[in-house]
Formats: sequence, C-alpha cells, structure tokens
Amino acid sequence: MKRWHFLLLWVTIATACNNHEPKESPKAASRIQEPSPQVKRLYQSVASYPDSIGLRLLLVNALDSAGDYRPALLQMDSLLRKDSLNFGLWFRKATLQEHAKDTSGALQSYHFAARIYPSPDALLAMANLYAEQKNNKALALCAQVDAMRLGREYTAHTSFIGGVYYARTRNASKAIDLFNRCIANDYTYMEAYMEKGFLYFDAQKTEEARKVFETATSVRVNYADAWYWLAKCQETLNDRAEAIKSYQTALALDPGITEATAALKKLGVN
Repeated sequence: MKRWHFLLLWVTIATACNNHEPKESPKAASRIQEPSPQVKRLYQSVASYPDSIGLRLLLVNALDSAGDYRPALLQMDSLLRKDSLNFGLWFRKATLQEHAKDTSGALQSYHFAARIYPSPDALLAMANLYAEQKNNKALALCAQVDAMRLGREYTAHTSFIGGVYYARTRNASKAIDLFNRCIANDYTYMEAYMEKGFLYFDAQKTEEARKVFETATSVRVNYADAWYWLAKCQETLNDRAEAIKSYQTALALDPGITEATAALKKLGVN
C-alpha cells in the first residue's frame, strides 16, 4: 500500500554507522530452514567485526529479503541495545515487524521512532497501519503531515491513506473523494486507482469500475493487477472477447496471477 520513500531512514542509519527492537516480536517467523551462502558469509563477517553497524544492517537486509524475520529482529535488538535513541534503527525494526505481520509491534516501534524524530515518513507509516485497522488516529497523523506543507507528493500520500481509512469504514463517497485528490496530486499513484476501482466494483457500479481500471492500464501499461481487474469488469459486463484479452495481458505481465488462469479456463480458453 505504501509508496513513499524512506530516504531519511538510511541517512540516519548511515550517521549511526559512522559513530559506532526492545523485545523480540513473538509473531516474527522464519520461513527458511537453511541460511543462504550470502547470509552465512554475513554472519561470519559480523562475528569477525561485531561492532560494525554497517555489516549488521547488511545482514538484517539479507535476512529480511529471505523472509527470515526472527533472526533479523534479533540483530535489530542488538543494535538498539547500543543505540536506543536512533530514529533510523527503530524505523528499520518497525518495517521488519510489518513484513513479519506483527502490526502491533510495528506500531510500537514507529511510535518510538516518531518520539525521537517526528519525520513525515514515520507518521505516514503509522497512519497507514491505523487506516487498515479502521482507527481514526490515521486521520490525525495525516493532518499532522499535511500541516508540514511538504508538497504534492506528501499530499498524495495523506490523501491516499485517508481514502483507505474511509474505504475500510464504509464511507465510499468520502474515500473516492480522497482517492481523486490523491490522483490529482500524482496521476501515477496506482494504488489509488485500484482502491477507487474496488469501491465501484463492490458497489456493483461495474461500468464506473471498468473506466477506473482502464485509466490505470493507460497510465501504467505494465501494471498486471489493473489488467486483471479490468478483465473482471469486462467479464461482468459480458464483454467476453475483451475480458479474455485483458486476462491474457495480466498473465503475460505476471504469470503468478492464478485467478486470471482460472478465469480464462472458465471462459473456455486453455
């Protein structure tokens, strides 16, 4: 759901590296059994240079990429024990917890980060999680970021998150207004098109949904999800030929969309 870029996070961590999460998440789970050769090498390097923050973060990134969250979080906890007031380290732990589906842990870590430095990225990260929880704290955090007057990029982000909150709380009209505001500030914001299209589709306003997904495919022609949902609208509207073409385009862009394969089979296309 999130598209903002956490440049400040890496600047903060880099500063920490030049100078030198509190509890392990109970939900963090390891998905791999045997560490990759790269991870093994990084463990060896960290063992040889235990005070190297940079090496430890490289190990965290490798473990994160592998979906091995528990040991990655243990590494972050080790870093935070030495530098508990580092915004970037708390932020990195929070992103790991998000990846591990530990939303409550992620929110706690984002709160620690924001207490140290209330960066717009930390506030938006919290707002995004609260919006999905239907918690109106999301709106207060978005208002806080809007008050910073950071320009159209951040206005697009706050509008999108506000739209998600209203979509989840079943205020479709308000949600669509905010998704439109998001797109007006960034016409390439694909997530806003998708959420807006879902609202129309769920409300059985299939023609309106089709137009939204059609626009999305014109804005980013290689966005597989938009092609898939365009196909669903076309199929619902009994435009079989166009639905087949759109499902095939979605699959060509992302062969992992198994729903498109099933839809084509249902339409008699092998």
